[in-house]
Amino acid sequence: MIQIEGVSHHIGTAQILRDISTSLPEGRLTALIGPNGAGKSTLLRLIGRLEPLQAGRITVDEHDVARCPTGCLARVMAILGQQTAIASRLRLSELVGFGRWPHHQGRPSADDHARVAEALDAFALTPLAGRFLDEVSGGQAQRAHIAMAFAQDTPWLLLDEPLNNLDMSHARALMVRLRGLVADGGRSVAMVVHEINYAAAWADHVVAMKDGRIFATGAPAEVLTEEVLSALYDASIRVGQHHGRPLVLHHA
Repeated sequence: MIQIEGVSHHIGTAQILRDISTSLPEGRLTALIGPNGAGKSTLLRLIGRLEPLQAGRITVDEHDVARCPTGCLARVMAILGQQTAIASRLRLSELVGFGRWPHHQGRPSADDHARVAEALDAFALTPLAGRFLDEVSGGQAQRAHIAMAFAQDTPWLLLDEPLNNLDMSHARALMVRLRGLVADGGRSVAMVVHEINYAAAWADHVVAMKDGRIFATGAPAEVLTEEVLSALYDASIRVGQHHGRPLVLHHA
């Protein structure tokens, strides 16, 4: 479980998060939703220790994020942020291989090479493995970064808007893969999602944020209601049903 207790965060004089306390359940796919500026990405970055914790406490499977050694954390969680700028003269196989660094510390074994090959195959990148990053599309590069996090093989996978740059086919394929990691692989996933219907269709748990606070938490059927979503996004939003799951009609 990820436990968040009394977390606040400022950037200059702007308060981004305001005394947040919540938990992300183990063995579930959790979607963080909410309007722009709600603090979703900041919260994920704090969990992943990409930003220093200013106030409060965060633990990941009882590891204190503020105190746990980096090597230890890297075996517990993998995080992929929105900013993925990296040297363009890097082959996709090399990028994905970085995900194995916490395990081999620069001396990859046969098992490490096999995990990289598995990750490339899982995200349909094997034919592109020898290409440089500046020789592939934005969507292909995004899949390679996700594959790198996947190859790290950690109990927790944290993804900040991983569906960016992906077409409908690859976005759905990613959600199927993440669902499989949770249902069959015993992994736990927390991801920031802007397209609300991906949360509706695939998430087990939803954390809705607004103005730096927790607005609502619970199962999709509890959070993705007309009343909650209309108040969350300050717009009239209709919600239907599809195969027993909410279907958010925000385009109509």
